Amino acid sequence: MASSSGTKNPSETPQRSFSRRMSRAPTMLNTLEDDPTAVDSELVPSSLSFITPILRVANELEHINPRVAYLCRFHAFEKAHYLDPTSSGRGVRQFKTYLLHRLEKEEVETKRMLAKNDSREMQKFYQWFYEENVKEGPTKRKPEEMAKNYQMASILYDVLKTVAPSEKVDEIERYAEEVERKKEHYAQYNILPLHTSGATSPIMELPEIKAAVSALRRLDNLPKPRIQSTESAPSKSDDFLMPGHGDKSIHDLLDWLWLTFGFQKGNVANQREHLILLLANIDTRNRLHGEYSHLNSETIQLLMDKIFKNYHSWCAYLHIHSNIKFPSNAEMQQLELLYIGLYLLIWGEASNVRFMPECICYIFHNMAKELHGILYGNVHPVSGDHIQAAHHGEESFLREVITPIYQVMLKEARRNKGGTASHSKWRNYDDLNEYFWTRECFKLGWPMNYEADFFVEEVTHTDEHRHQVVSGRTKPKTNFVEVRTFWHLFRSFDRMWIFFILAFQAMVIIAWSPTGSVIAFFDPDVFKDVLSIFITAALLNFLQATLDIILSWKAWGSMKYTQIIRYLLKFAVAAVWVIVLPIGYSSSVQNPTGLVKFFSNWARNWQNQSLYSYAVVIYMIPNVLAALLFMLPPLRRSMERSNWRIVILLMWWAQPKLYVGRGMHEGLFSLLKYTLFWILLLISKLAFSYYVEILPLIEPTKLIMGMRITSYEWHEFFPNVEHNIGVVISIWAPIVLVYFMDAQIWYAIFSTIVGGIIGAFSHLGEIRTLGMLRSRFEAVPNAFSERLVPSSKEGSRRNHTEEDERKNIAKFSQVWNGFISSMREEDLISNKEKDLLLVPYSSGDVSVVQWPPFLLASKIPIALDMAKDFRGREDADLFRKIKIDDYMYSAVIEFYETLRDILLGLWDDEEDKLVVHQICREVKNSIGQSRFLSEFRMSELPQLSSKLEKLLNFLKPDYVDDLEANLEANKPHIINVLQDIMEIIIHDVMVKGDVIETYQHRHQNQDDKTRPKFSTLNLSLVKSRSWREKVVRLHLLLTVKESAINIPMNLDARRRITFFTNSLFMNMPSAPKVRDMLSFSVLTPYYKEEVLYSDEELNKDNEDGISVLFYLQKIYPDEWGNFLERIHASAQGNETVFMDGVRQWVSYRAQTLSRTVRGMMYYRQALELQCSLDMPGDVMFDGHYHGKQEFTVHSQAVADMKFTYVVSCQVYGAQKKSSEMRDRSCYQNILNLMLKYPSLRVAYIDEREETVNEKVVKVYYSVLLKGGEKLDEEIYRIKLPGSPIAIGEGKPENQNHAIIFTRGEALQTIDMNQDNYLEEAFKLRNILEEFLKSRGGHRKPTILGLREHIFTGSVSSLAWFMSNQETSFVTIGQRILANPLKVRFHYGHPDIFDRIFHMTRGGISKASKLINLSEDIFSGFNSTLRGGIVTHHEYMQVGKGRDVGMNQISLFEAKVSNGNGEQTLSRDVYRLGRRFDFYRMLSFYFTTVGFYVSSMVTVLTVYVFLYGRLYLVLSGLEKAILDNPSIQQSKSLETALASQSAFQLGLLLVLPMVMEIGLEKGFRRALGEFIIMQLQLASVFFTFQLGTKAHYYGRTILHGGAKYRATGRGFVVFHAKFADNYRLYSRSHFVKGLELMILLVVYEVYGHSYRSSSVYLFVTFSMWFLVASWLFAPFIFNPSGFEWQKTVDDWTDWKRWMGNRGGIGIQPDRSWESWWDGEQEHLIHTGIRGRVLEILLSLRFLIYQYGIVYHLNIAHHSKSVLVYGLSWLVMATVLVVLKMVSMGRRKFGIDFQLMFRILKGLLFLGFVSVITVLFVVCGLTIADVFSGILAFMPTGWAFILIGQACRPLMRAVGFWDSIKELARAYEYVMGLILFMPVVVLSWFPFVSEFQTRLLFNQAFSRGLQISRILAGKKDSPAFN
Repeated sequence: MASSSGTKNPSETPQRSFSRRMSRAPTMLNTLEDDPTAVDSELVPSSLSFITPILRVANELEHINPRVAYLCRFHAFEKAHYLDPTSSGRGVRQFKTYLLHRLEKEEVETKRMLAKNDSREMQKFYQWFYEENVKEGPTKRKPEEMAKNYQMASILYDVLKTVAPSEKVDEIERYAEEVERKKEHYAQYNILPLHTSGATSPIMELPEIKAAVSALRRLDNLPKPRIQSTESAPSKSDDFLMPGHGDKSIHDLLDWLWLTFGFQKGNVANQREHLILLLANIDTRNRLHGEYSHLNSETIQLLMDKIFKNYHSWCAYLHIHSNIKFPSNAEMQQLELLYIGLYLLIWGEASNVRFMPECICYIFHNMAKELHGILYGNVHPVSGDHIQAAHHGEESFLREVITPIYQVMLKEARRNKGGTASHSKWRNYDDLNEYFWTRECFKLGWPMNYEADFFVEEVTHTDEHRHQVVSGRTKPKTNFVEVRTFWHLFRSFDRMWIFFILAFQAMVIIAWSPTGSVIAFFDPDVFKDVLSIFITAALLNFLQATLDIILSWKAWGSMKYTQIIRYLLKFAVAAVWVIVLPIGYSSSVQNPTGLVKFFSNWARNWQNQSLYSYAVVIYMIPNVLAALLFMLPPLRRSMERSNWRIVILLMWWAQPKLYVGRGMHEGLFSLLKYTLFWILLLISKLAFSYYVEILPLIEPTKLIMGMRITSYEWHEFFPNVEHNIGVVISIWAPIVLVYFMDAQIWYAIFSTIVGGIIGAFSHLGEIRTLGMLRSRFEAVPNAFSERLVPSSKEGSRRNHTEEDERKNIAKFSQVWNGFISSMREEDLISNKEKDLLLVPYSSGDVSVVQWPPFLLASKIPIALDMAKDFRGREDADLFRKIKIDDYMYSAVIEFYETLRDILLGLWDDEEDKLVVHQICREVKNSIGQSRFLSEFRMSELPQLSSKLEKLLNFLKPDYVDDLEANLEANKPHIINVLQDIMEIIIHDVMVKGDVIETYQHRHQNQDDKTRPKFSTLNLSLVKSRSWREKVVRLHLLLTVKESAINIPMNLDARRRITFFTNSLFMNMPSAPKVRDMLSFSVLTPYYKEEVLYSDEELNKDNEDGISVLFYLQKIYPDEWGNFLERIHASAQGNETVFMDGVRQWVSYRAQTLSRTVRGMMYYRQALELQCSLDMPGDVMFDGHYHGKQEFTVHSQAVADMKFTYVVSCQVYGAQKKSSEMRDRSCYQNILNLMLKYPSLRVAYIDEREETVNEKVVKVYYSVLLKGGEKLDEEIYRIKLPGSPIAIGEGKPENQNHAIIFTRGEALQTIDMNQDNYLEEAFKLRNILEEFLKSRGGHRKPTILGLREHIFTGSVSSLAWFMSNQETSFVTIGQRILANPLKVRFHYGHPDIFDRIFHMTRGGISKASKLINLSEDIFSGFNSTLRGGIVTHHEYMQVGKGRDVGMNQISLFEAKVSNGNGEQTLSRDVYRLGRRFDFYRMLSFYFTTVGFYVSSMVTVLTVYVFLYGRLYLVLSGLEKAILDNPSIQQSKSLETALASQSAFQLGLLLVLPMVMEIGLEKGFRRALGEFIIMQLQLASVFFTFQLGTKAHYYGRTILHGGAKYRATGRGFVVFHAKFADNYRLYSRSHFVKGLELMILLVVYEVYGHSYRSSSVYLFVTFSMWFLVASWLFAPFIFNPSGFEWQKTVDDWTDWKRWMGNRGGIGIQPDRSWESWWDGEQEHLIHTGIRGRVLEILLSLRFLIYQYGIVYHLNIAHHSKSVLVYGLSWLVMATVLVVLKMVSMGRRKFGIDFQLMFRILKGLLFLGFVSVITVLFVVCGLTIADVFSGILAFMPTGWAFILIGQACRPLMRAVGFWDSIKELARAYEYVMGLILFMPVVVLSWFPFVSEFQTRLLFNQAFSRGLQISRILAGKKDSPAFN
C-alpha cells in the first residue's frame, strides 16, 4: 500500500485505503468509456496541470510494471489533493473522483513484481530504470528519448520520496543528483538541441549553426546583472548568477538579457533558437560553404538593418536620437546581438501589443537606453546611481510593461460592446498605436507612469441588463474617426469624384450647344460656360474641407494644433473660393472669351482680363505644381519621406505629416504604364458617355423643357414649376448613376485585354494539352535544369558536355518521378499510368535518352510493322523512316540495348552470354556495312515480339514480395520461352544463323554438350530495383498501344502535369542551393474545422440516403478505383488499415486540415530531395537517395534549418479535455498529424486556472507542441497578459499568438481550406529569390502573391461558377493589379510575406474588431503604406477550396461585402485614397471598395429608373409627353430610356473569366464553357449575387452589423428547406425583388394605353430578369427544389415556423418572431442618423397610394386633395378593424368565445354592406379592388419599416405588438407569392429532373449519376 508523504499534514491527505465507495463522475468517466483513445493524463483539469507529467509516466510504465504505475497515480492524486483540498477548480472534483475510482481498482489488481513492499519495489524499479534508460542512454538513444527518460527518472524519484520518505539509499541518491544535474541538458527542444549532451545532432554540426551559437555564447566583458534580491545566493567564479534564483547560470547573451530585464524563460528559449536560425541562414548566403567558426561581419549588420529599419524611421520621424549606440570601445558584434536579442525578446512576449509596432519601438527605445547604461556604467542624471533595469525578476516585463498596455486595449474593446457600439466611441489597435506617432508618448515615462494620459481612468458601473462594463471618461480617437456614412467615399476618393463631376458638367454644356459637337468647345460662348466647372470644383473642395472637419471632430482632442489649424485654414480658403469664383464668373459675362482668344489675350493684354480669369489661374497653381511633382516621382518620394523641418513645412499644406503613407510613389516607368492605361480607359469611357448616354438625351430634354403641360392625372402640388423639372430629373437621374458606374465595366474590358496580353507574354498556357506536352517534352529537362537546378558560378560560361546533360537528366528524373509518385499516392493515377509516366533513374546503360513510356507509346509496335512491311532494299531508307520520329528512334535503340542487357543478366552461363554477344556483333556489323536487311528477315519480327511479350510477362513483378518465389515456380516456362526466342533469332530472323551455331560448337566445352542450351538462369537479379524497372519499362515499350496517348486519364493529373511543365518555360529566378535559399515558415490558423472525417461521418446518410463516401465515389470514380488498387496492395486484408485509408481518401478530397497539412509538408519533402541533389560529386541516382544515410541526415538537418510549419490550433487544449466526441476526435486527429509529421508544430492557447492572492483566476499561455512517441510534447510555454483573442477579430489574433513560434525570413500564410502539390514545392527556392530582386529602385518586395487553383469546381454547377469567378480573380485579376496598376494587396492566403519586415510593422494581418473584418487585405494596405511592394507570380500555384452550395456562397459574399463596407470607413483606405497619385488612386478604388459601390449603384439605378417612371406614369406626365407630336418624331427618348439596361446585365463582367480560360485552355474551350455556363443559368446566379453584394455593403455602411459568417466547408448534397432560404434571403433579395415587381407591374398597367408593349419590354427586360433572379434563384439552385414531397415538407415546416411564438432562448430557426427581432438588430444599434435615413427611405412606399387612388374609377377623375385624404380614411379604417380583431382575439378569444364570434360576424356584415354600397352607389369596380391592393399594400409596408426604425417609441405608445402582427401578415403573403411557383413546377416531374441536370452537369461529365444519388438508390455497397 502506498504511504503518504511524511512532509505533509496527515489531516490534509486522503486515507490510505479506499474503504468508502466512490461516487461516479459522469463527465470524466463517460469521456474515457466512450472514447477508447482518451488518456487520463490528457484530461487533467487546467488547475491540476502540474500532475499531467506524473500521469503520463504512469501510463508509460503501465505495461512494464503496473504496480509502479499505480504508485505514480497515487502520488499524482496526493499532490492534487494537497494543492486543491476543497476541489474548487473547474472539473477538479470529477477528476479526483475518477482517479479515486481507478486507484481503488488498481490497489487490488496490481501485484508487486520486484519486492515485497511498495518502497522496495519503487527503489528497485528506479535503479533498474536509471541503469537501463539513463546511464547508458546518451550513446544509444536519440536526444528526444533521453529528454523523456530524464523527465521520467525525475518523476520516479519524487514518487519514491513519497512512498519511502525516510529511507535513503546512497546509490539512489547519487543517481537522483546525477539526473537533476543533467536534466536541463535534455529538455524538449524545437529544432536545435542546444543543451543536449551526448551524440551531437546533425543540425548542430552545420558550420553556420555552430558559428551563430558561438557568437551568442561570447559573454566577455559583460557586467553581472545588477538585480537586487532579498535572498543571498552562492557565487561562482566562472559563471554569472542570478541572485535569489538558485543555481541558474548564464550560457549566452539571451540568458544575460533574461536575468537583466525580467523576461520569461520560455520566451528566452524560443527567441534564442529564433535568433540562431536567423543568423545561420543569413550567414550561409554570404560565404562559400565549408568549415568556419565565426559569423561573417556583414551577417549581423544585415539583420540589424532589417529589424531596426522601422525603429530608426520612427526615431527620425519624431526627431529623437536612436538609443542604438556603439561606443568606440565596444565589442561591436556582441552589442549588436544584444540589441537584436532585446528587440526579439520584447516582440516575443508582447502578445497583442505586437499589433502596435510603434508601441514596441517605444518600449525598445527605453530598454535599449537601459541596456546601454548598464553596459557602460552610465550615471542616472537625477539619482546619480548607476543605471539599472527598471524591471527585474522573471515575468516582471510581462507584469509591468505588457499587461498595463494590454489592460488599456481590453478596456477599449469592452466599450465596443460586442461590435454594436459606434467605432467613434472606442479606440482600436490603430488608435492606440498612433498615440506613439507623436512625442506625447514620452509622457508615459520609464518605468511607465500608470497615471499618464494613455492609461484611461475609468469610472465603471455594471449595466444590469447587459452585464457589461460601461466606461466613464473616454479618450479621443487618434488622427482618424471611423464614422458610419457614405460620405467617406467622397472624402477618401475626392479627386475621382471631382474629376467625374466636372467632366460630366463640361460634356453636358458642350452637348447642350447648338451643334452638339465636341468642336463646339472652341466656341467662345461654350468655352465661357465650360469655365464654370471651376465654380463646381470650388464647391466640391468646400464640401471636402467641411467633411474633413465634421468627420474628424472626435479626434481633435488628440490632434496636433498644426493639423487643426490646417483643417480650419483649408475650410476658410475653400469658403473664400466659393465666394470669389462665382462673383468673378458673373463679372466675366461682360467680357466673354474663347479658348484661342483666352490664351492670346493673356500674352498681349493680360491687364484687361476679367477677375474670373485671374482667379482661375491662381486657383489652378496648386494643381499645376502637383502635376509637375507627379511627373517627378523620385523627387516627390524624397520630399514626402524627408524628416527635415523645412520640407515638412513646405509639404504641410498639400499633405500633412503622417508616419505612414509617405513616399509610396512608383518609379517613372511604372508610373507611365498605369497612367497610359487609365488615360486610354478614361478617353473611352468619356467618349462612350458623351455619345451614348448624354448627347441622345439633350434633344428630348430641350423639347420636354419647352413643353407646357397643364393636365395631370393626380393632384399636382406644384403645377407652375417651369421646364418640367420633375420629368427632367426622372429621365436624367438613372443616366447620371450609370455615368458614375460604367467606369467599372470599362475597367473590366481594359483589364481583360491588358491582362491577356501580359499573360501571353508570360508564356501562360503554352502547354495546355497532352499533345502540346508531348511535342515539347524533349525541351523539358533543359528547362528544368535552367530553372530548378542551381548553377555553379562558372556554369553560365562553360559548354555543357554530354556528361553534364546526363547528370541534369538524372536530377530531372529524381524530381519528375517524385512528382509522379506523389500523384500515385494521391490516387490521381493508377499503377500502370505511373509506370508510363516515370523517367528511368539511370540511363548510363543506354546510349540514348530514356523518355517516359507515355511518349513512346506504340512506337515499338509501329516500328515492327514498318520493318515487317518494308519493301525497299536499302538499310538507309528504313532507318530514315524510323529516324523521322525522334521518339521512335529512341525507343528502338533503347529497346534493343535493354533487351540485350536483360538477356545477358538472365543467363548464368558464360557460353550462353557469348552467343548473345555474337548475335549483337552480327547486328552491329551488318548495320555498319549497310547489309542489315539482307542478313535479317524483318518478316519474322512479329513472331519474335510475341515471344518476348510472353517472357516479359513472366519476369514483370506484380508484387515485389512474391516476385522471387513466382520466378522460381515459373522457371521451366521462362527457360522454354528463352530457348524459343534464341531459336527464332538464330534460325528464323538471321539469314546466316548457322554462323552462330558454328560459333556455339566451337566455344562449347566437351563436358557441357549434354547440357541443354540457355537453361542456366540467374534469378537473383530480381532483387535489384533497377533491373525490375528495366523489365517493366521494356514490357511497356513492347505492349502499350495508342491508348497511352491519353495518359493520364484523370483531369486533375493532366492539369498538374501541363501546368508544371509549362511553368518551367516561364520567367522565374534561378534556384539557389538549398543551403543558400531564404529560410521560411508556413502558418495555418485553425479553429474547429474538420481535421479528418470519421467513419460515422463517411457513412452517415442525408435525407436522400446519400453518404459523403458514396457521393465522392461517384464524383471521383477513377480516383476511387486507383485507391482500391493501392490500398489492397498495402492493407492486405487488414480492415483497420483499409478504413483508415478510406477516411484519408475522403478527407483529402474535402476542405480538411489533414489535406492542408499533407500539402504543406510537401515543402519539406521537396527540400530534402533537392538538398540531396545539391550534394557535390558524382552521385549515382538510382531512386534510392533516401537510403544513403549521409545524404538523408544532412538533408534533414538543412531542411530543419530552412523550413518550419506551425498550425495554430487555437482551442487544441480545450478539445483535448472536452467531453464532446467531435472535439475529442479533432484532438486525436491533430495529435496523429503531429506523430505522422515529426517536423509539424502545433501552437495553441492554454487557459488555466491558477490561484493568485487566494483567488482563482484564469491565466493564458501560448504553447508550442510537437509530436512525441505517442503523445504531444510541450516545447515552449509563454505566459500572456490575458486572453489573446478577447480584443479584436479571432483569426488574426490566433495567427498573432502563434507567429512567435515561426522561423525564417519569409512566412507563407495558408488557410485551412488549402492544398499544395509536390511539384509546386520544388519551385519554392525560386519564388523566395523574388525577395532579393529590387523593384522600382532599391525597394524589394514585401509580399509575394501566388496564384491559386480552385479544386472544388467539379462538385456542382454552382461550384463551377464560383471556381471560374475566383480563378479569374486570382490569375488575370491579380496579374494586372500587380503590373501595371501597382495596387495588388493581400487578399488572403497563400501569399508569402517578408517575415522580418512585417513582424516589425504590426504583423501579417490587422485585428481591430469589425473594422478589420477582412483582416487579410489590411496587411496589404499596411505593407503598402509602410513602403512595401506587393508582387504577383504565376509560375507557382497553391490549391484552394471554395464554397460549393448556394447558401454557403451567399454567406461568403455577405461576409466579403460586410468587410468591404467596413474597409470604406477605415483609415487605411482613406490614406491610400488620398496619398496615391490620381491614376493609382483610380486603380485602388475600382479594384477594392469601388467594385462594391458599383454593384450598389447598379441596383440603385434600377430603383431610381423605376420610381422615376412611377412618378411619370401616375402623374400623367409620361402620357402627355409621349402624345406630343414633337416627341413622337424623336426616337432619342426611347434610346435613353433603355440605355442603362445593357449595363445591368453585367455580362461584360465575365470577360476576365473568358479571357483567362482562353489563355490557359484555348479560346474555343473558353467559348464553349461560356455558352455552357449561360445554359446552366450562370447569369441568374451572378445577378443574384449582385443583390447580395449591394445589400450587405450598403447596410454595413449605413447601420453596421458586419460580422464573421461561418460558411461551412462541407459537401452540399442536401436540400435546403424553404424556411431556411426565406430567412437567409428575405431582406436582401425577396423584399427588394417584390418591390421591383410591383413597380414594373404598376408601370405596365398605367402606361399600356399609350405605350407599345415592345417599348415596355425593350426598356424593362433586364429588370424583369433581375426580379426573377432575385426571387427564384435560391429555389432553382437548391437540390431537389422541385421534388413534390420535399415541397410538401417545406410548406409544413414553413407554416410551423411562422406560427411559433418567440421569446428568450428561442432560436431564429425555431420561430418567426425570434428571427424577425434578430433581423432588426442593426436598427437597434444604429445611430439617430441611420434611423432618420431609414425613415426617409421608407417614405417611398407612400407614393403608390398617392398616385393610384386618382386612377380609381370610384374617384371619377377628381383631382382634389380630398381623394387622397379619403384614401387615408380607408387605410385607417382597415387598420382599426384589424386592431379590433386582434384585441378581440386576445380579450375574448378564450373566455368569451361567443362574444368574439358575434364581433367577427358584425364586422363581416359591416364589411359586406360597405362594399355593396361602394359598388352600387359610388361606382367601385373590380379593377379598383386590385388597384387598391397595389396602392395600400406598400403603405402598410411603410408603416412596418417606420415602426421598426422607431421601435422605442412604438413600444412606449403600445403599438409594437400591432406592428409585429402586421409584419407577420406581410411575411405570410410574401411567402405565398414565392411558394406558389415552386408548387406549380413541383407538379411536373420533368422539372425536377431538368433541375438536377442543371445543377450537377459538371459532375455528370465525370461520371456522377446524380439522379440516382438524389433518389437514394445505391446499387452497390460502399467498398466495392
